[in-house]
Amino acid sequence: MKKNLLLLLLISTFFANAQQVFNKKEPLAHTYSIVARDSSTGELAVGVQSHWFSVGTSVPWAEAGVGAVATQSFTDKSYGIKGLALLKQGFSAQQALDSLTKADEGREIRQVAIIDNNGNVATRTGKNCIQYATHIQGTNFSVQSNMMLNNTVSANMAASFKSTTGKPIAERVLLALEAAQKSGGDIRGMQAAAILVVPGKSNGQPWNERIVDLRVDDNPAPLKELRRLYNVQQAYEHMNRGDLAVEKNNMPLAMQEYNAAMKRFPENLEMQFWTAITLANNNQVSKAKPILKSIFIKDKNWKELTRRLKPAGLLTVPDKDLQSILDL
Repeated sequence: MKKNLLLLLLISTFFANAQQVFNKKEPLAHTYSIVARDSSTGELAVGVQSHWFSVGTSVPWAEAGVGAVATQSFTDKSYGIKGLALLKQGFSAQQALDSLTKADEGREIRQVAIIDNNGNVATRTGKNCIQYATHIQGTNFSVQSNMMLNNTVSANMAASFKSTTGKPIAERVLLALEAAQKSGGDIRGMQAAAILVVPGKSNGQPWNERIVDLRVDDNPAPLKELRRLYNVQQAYEHMNRGDLAVEKNNMPLAMQEYNAAMKRFPENLEMQFWTAITLANNNQVSKAKPILKSIFIKDKNWKELTRRLKPAGLLTVPDKDLQSILDL
């Protein structure tokens, strides 16, 4: 009986203390994450996975030309905004982190990582973070994890990142997250994941400064879904470059980009459709028609859309060619 009373007293004391520093409105993002910088492009990135709904709305923060922040464990989202603001004022990553934690009574239940635009990193794992809770810093990156199944997660993330030099930073971050999961990951399993990449230099248009901004809010295999979304984004990037090539009347490059897009996302009818329309608009109706016929068989609505393109000026073929397309 005495042992039970002592246990209840200890539990009550723990939660009484925790309530002083934990805001019920903030998420408990026990998780693994990475902040990183591409030494070639200067791009800054944050990647995260957790058994917590919509983790991408709380853990990852980044601003072009400034830095990136991952705030987790008993998450205080203000670390993201405030940390970036301090970096913008000229604080180093370590100075920013020191300033934030000094003012935070809940510092010992936080896990935070900051990387500045020069690649300097600062990381802190509070002594009351749930085990296994570790972090590892390296050149242009920091990996951190808490409430892990085992103590190898951070080490495997770091090893993955260091072994993928030369790949795009988003790919390296995604591979690091996948390595974390392969080595055990969150003791509770998986639910949500996110990746955010911003340029190393601001163009003065903050609304247009997210190179990658992908989130999976609720999924039994969030990293698999995040990988799929990343591949879709890359396919659309090829489409965008193809469109730019068309504007410059560089059809060989345009078709190269369009083909690369369709290779990445072969089941996407829209990519096939606009590739065919581009061919038709460049006097290659004979090449466009087999593609369009295949699309029309799968979904007749694309034929109606084709009809509507000409009045909008987006399909410039002669009327007889348009009719031959609609007769497919």
